[in-house]
Amino acid sequence: MIKAIKLVLIYFGCQIVGALIVAMFGAIISLVMYGNFTGVQAMMLAPAMFAGFLLMAFYLYKADYINREKVTWTPVSPFYLLCSVIIALSAIVLIDYLMSLMPWLPNIMEDSFNLLQSGWFGIVCLTLLGPILEELLFRGAITRVLLRKYTPAKAIVLSALVFGVFHLNPAQIFGAALIGLLLAWIYYKTASLVPCILIHIVNNSLSVYLGLRYPNAEYIKDVVGEPSYYKILVAAALCLVIAYAAMRKTKVAYDWKEALLNRN
Repeated sequence: MIKAIKLVLIYFGCQIVGALIVAMFGAIISLVMYGNFTGVQAMMLAPAMFAGFLLMAFYLYKADYINREKVTWTPVSPFYLLCSVIIALSAIVLIDYLMSLMPWLPNIMEDSFNLLQSGWFGIVCLTLLGPILEELLFRGAITRVLLRKYTPAKAIVLSALVFGVFHLNPAQIFGAALIGLLLAWIYYKTASLVPCILIHIVNNSLSVYLGLRYPNAEYIKDVVGEPSYYKILVAAALCLVIAYAAMRKTKVAYDWKEALLNRN
């Protein structure tokens, strides 16, 4: 667990260093072009995030946390990937409903998300680069480490809790932990990051799309209306159960503890 926390702290450290590097160059550009620091401040958030991603990816690679085994990058099967998309969409709808029951949770990151979504580079960071990096970190590194030390159930739950708290935003922690539970379970069963990355991309992309398409809507029910919303909830619950049952039958013969011991 200490190693998992250490990796999260290193991630935040990479984000800080990346922000400082980008801020330094941004300040120089702003002074040259505008004679003050106001010209590019709003443009530095996405590059700073990207710089942090690069630094963390480099660390994971150099520290040998990125598993190069073929199983890590296998798509499992087209059917499993389809089930991954179905379970992702279903989970998003159901988590959205649970979050609508807790509207009092503050969204302290709302302004930052709106700023990131205002440009194409920020959208790419949120919907593609962020999911890939976070899966490398939270499933490929942290969940992998936890599976070595704890039972699968405990490792999956701890991984989900770390993933939820990592977001730091009260409005995201609960939902992120539930998605993290699903992702860690899938990673444990398949030893592959591909379905995890796909689910994460679907989750973030839908969130960004709804935020841009319906900026005044807080929840999905604000978009579709209450009568249709409850029908969607029932359909999502059924799809989640069916997809889970189908995915539960798939399991890659992978000895987590033995594989990790052989790498250390």
